[in-house]
Amino acid sequence: MARTLELAQLPALGRGFSLLGSGGGGSTTMLELLLADPSLWPITIHDVRELDPSLPCLGGAFVGSTMLLGERLVGDDPFGELMAAAERWVGRPAAAVCSLEGGGMNGLTPLVVAGERMILDADLTGRAVPGLDQMSLLVDQVPGVIATCDTGAGGVMLVDARRPVDLETLIRSAIVQAGGVGGTVFAGFTVGDLVEHAVHGSTERALRLGEGYLAARSAPLPELAAALHGRVLGQGRITAIEADARDPHVNAVDVEGMHGEVHRIITRSETLAFMTDGQLEASAPSIIVTLDAVSRDILEVTDLTMSRNVVVIELPAPEWWSADPRRLRHVMPSVYGLAGLDGAA
Repeated sequence: MARTLELAQLPALGRGFSLLGSGGGGSTTMLELLLADPSLWPITIHDVRELDPSLPCLGGAFVGSTMLLGERLVGDDPFGELMAAAERWVGRPAAAVCSLEGGGMNGLTPLVVAGERMILDADLTGRAVPGLDQMSLLVDQVPGVIATCDTGAGGVMLVDARRPVDLETLIRSAIVQAGGVGGTVFAGFTVGDLVEHAVHGSTERALRLGEGYLAARSAPLPELAAALHGRVLGQGRITAIEADARDPHVNAVDVEGMHGEVHRIITRSETLAFMTDGQLEASAPSIIVTLDAVSRDILEVTDLTMSRNVVVIELPAPEWWSADPRRLRHVMPSVYGLAGLDGAA
């Protein structure tokens, strides 16, 4: 069923996608500011199962270091040339857009770039993930998917690769050339492809999460966790942050618990796992959310600093990943080379 969103719901939607970022995905603030124009609202979100399955679709996302977007603001039409190049390759205009990444700032991207196209309540992850080769269409090996991306100075690159890892590597290199952050657009798929090969309802879930978070933000911690349909994993003060010797992008964040227990948060660009006294309690694809214990602000992994008091809550993983063991292998901590952290989802 189609759903109409109102401008007044934007703050809740932003907070919900921040929660689904699992500590990553980038801040939603910039896109919330772009969407603050009342003339853009109301916005209709469509269920993929109620539309013509043959309709061509596009998916867009920001790629690279989203922190750079705080210094280098996006233009009025950051995906326009990328979409045009994708449509020229496919040979027909797209009737609909979806999100590539259902967590963090990219959850809001379709609302910014849709124009006259229909917006679908479907995305390719259901949470923030670091790699383009982790997009559901590529995980399920849907044929014909191509991607365009920024190369800097107005340039556009198009990638038609059989191996998902090649698409990831080439686009990542182009984004570095473009200055460290840019856009990418996926094309060559239809609304019908999204029925089986995408996560449904992330916009609806983000809205419910955001509304629950805003209503219970100042409530006792168990009430807040219940409002998010999650569970409290731990609370305490950060006492140590140590980079992994094998991968400098991985950090182990030690937290002194309220009753003497020792928690450990394992992060990369998102939070991947949570342990208590050496026992694994939660791991990706479950969504592990860290909040400031005082302000209850939603924290990204870069916000985890020494002596900060934090609360960690686990939210259920999108069911799409656990529906097939072959999918699950693409989002568990072992895919990043981290042993012994799988199996708590």
